[in-house]
Amino acid sequence: MKKILVIHTGGTISMSENNTGAVNTNSSNPLMKQNNLSDKDIHVTSEEFMNLPSPHMTPETMLQLQTKIKNEYPNYDGFVVTHGTDTLEETAYFLDLTLSSDKPVVVTGAMRSSNAIGSDGLHNLLSAIRIAANDESKQKGVLVELNDQIHAARFVTKAHTTNVATFESPSNGPIGEVLHDSVVFYSMTKLIAPVKINKLVSHVYLLKSYTGMDADLFIHIAKKHANGLVIEGTGAGNLPPNVLPALQTVIDNDIPVYLVARGYRGNPEPVYTYQGGGEELVNMGVNFVNGLNGQKARLKLLIGLSSGLSNNELKTYLSNNF
Repeated sequence: MKKILVIHTGGTISMSENNTGAVNTNSSNPLMKQNNLSDKDIHVTSEEFMNLPSPHMTPETMLQLQTKIKNEYPNYDGFVVTHGTDTLEETAYFLDLTLSSDKPVVVTGAMRSSNAIGSDGLHNLLSAIRIAANDESKQKGVLVELNDQIHAARFVTKAHTTNVATFESPSNGPIGEVLHDSVVFYSMTKLIAPVKINKLVSHVYLLKSYTGMDADLFIHIAKKHANGLVIEGTGAGNLPPNVLPALQTVIDNDIPVYLVARGYRGNPEPVYTYQGGGEELVNMGVNFVNGLNGQKARLKLLIGLSSGLSNNELKTYLSNNF
């Protein structure tokens, strides 16, 4: 019999609507009252570890969750984490980058509260438990399950504000799905070598470029003596010319700067030579990152910095995302 630990952290999956339709946290998670999670092949233990809306999650709470799973490794065959969907992809990716285990870890949530018509929380939880108990789920990194689709944590992102089919892996697609009587995988993911951390640095920022952007935020970051900066560049990786002098100050202050594409698909490439084009940015010292969106690149940079990687080691670490 497989032993699965379900770790509840909060989110819509644990919330309820009141009589006006407003959704809020409960004093305790309604899913803790479910007594039908185990069957003849799977024994499920549930624990309410946190009760946080997902915007309240921080890298520090993610590290607490990671430590909890590490401490429980010897006792269980797989793990399920329930989580709010707003930042689910970040927590899942944090775990993917920092956990070392061949035991399945599956993160799930819900788009509808526990008492809403058509609530998806219990169904997603049961599906995630089936995935965590499946031998085929081993050696695939941290997985995300919603709406019967299985995604790799490094590729998945929330794509719709309210739809139950919100999670997508834009350039790669889901790696599997949950069927009526089976769990099926149709692609593999390369395991990420985990980075060991026991504390987290602060002041790692994420900026999204936009037309007419001025230098104010870059000036502030330079004065703040930030530890790192990720920029979502336009198109193939370009920035408005007005920000360049302040960006150069950021770089001259030895603040590592990484750039991802703000587009939904594709990767940044330093192909444009005009002022603010990607080629000039690379020559200034900006590092281009493929395969990650802004929030994940920022999280990976934070983890790399927290582990004490040198600048050259950071470049290698941030470049290995597939």
